[in-house]
Amino acid sequence: MNKPLLTSLALAACCAAAFAQTPKLPLESNDEGSIYVSPNLSPTEKAATANGGTLGLQRKDGSGVYGGMDTSGTRPNYSLGASTGGDVSFSAGAHTDGKDNKGVKAGVTIRY
Repeated sequence: MNKPLLTSLALAACCAAAFAQTPKLPLESNDEGSIYVSPNLSPTEKAATANGGTLGLQRKDGSGVYGGMDTSGTRPNYSLGASTGGDVSFSAGAHTDGKDNKGVKAGVTIRY
């Protein structure tokens, strides 16, 4: 296989992984939006272990709120956040383990 083709395939695989999102399983859905759960799973050869998850509300315009817990580390990590909808969407969130690990994140998504 020649190097440019191999490089292109590797770059495409990296981009696909970067845009992948965790699956959101809807609990209830109607015309206004949906309530979803997104489990944090660690798969093995024969089973999958649940290490917490996220519960959220997503509206049809893209706005929403979420809150969750991740128990895969030595201490549980709690998170919450929200986002606005529309073509220019603002988002903010925070996470903490109740001790040393804490942080805030914010972002802007522009859809065109």
